[in-house]
Amino acid sequence: MKSISAITISLLATVNLFAGDAPSLLFRDQPYRIQPSDVVEVQYRYTPEMNQSITVRPDGCIGLTLLGEVKIAGLTVEEAKAAILELAKTRLRDPQITLLLKDFVKPYFVVNGEVGRPGQIELRGRVTALQAIAMAGGFRNTAKQSQVILFRRISQDMAETKVLDLKKEMKGIDLAEDIEIRPGDMLLVRQNVTSKIEQFVHWANIGTTIPY
Repeated sequence: MKSISAITISLLATVNLFAGDAPSLLFRDQPYRIQPSDVVEVQYRYTPEMNQSITVRPDGCIGLTLLGEVKIAGLTVEEAKAAILELAKTRLRDPQITLLLKDFVKPYFVVNGEVGRPGQIELRGRVTALQAIAMAGGFRNTAKQSQVILFRRISQDMAETKVLDLKKEMKGIDLAEDIEIRPGDMLLVRQNVTSKIEQFVHWANIGTTIPY
């Protein structure tokens, strides 16, 4: 995993800064996708002796008894079940399986930049952007409170961005800026400098170190 201090972005000086009437972030409820270190349990209805509880390896694969390797990282539970079932059909007659997600990466968000304790924070319950900043130790004196950048993943490859003016929110001027944080969100608090940000960025580019 990349270090939290490196979770910044190289596209902060590119196109247009979000205007006040810019569209809000896309809200798409994404199904959970299996990740390395998750634990899954595979149960076979007619051959229970093959049942296994398996940890997903760093390469995203699991090794199944008699069946071999199958990559399930990045798949939903239903997609992973279908992949295992197809493999099982090569060795078993009319297999029926159940796939259970036994343990998984706990939901979290990241706050980076000009805050007291930048890093990854476990997401428990409802947390707004201002609450997230407080959980990360609050703004430093060098923070640009009117330009807190929220990165939200909308697909495997892309993230949407929005610049939040939390300075207004702290004064009670614009409560709509105190957006609710979702699992996987990243907040970047910049220094007191003027910058611009694209509305959509490639997720892979988040993690490029830049001076901020």
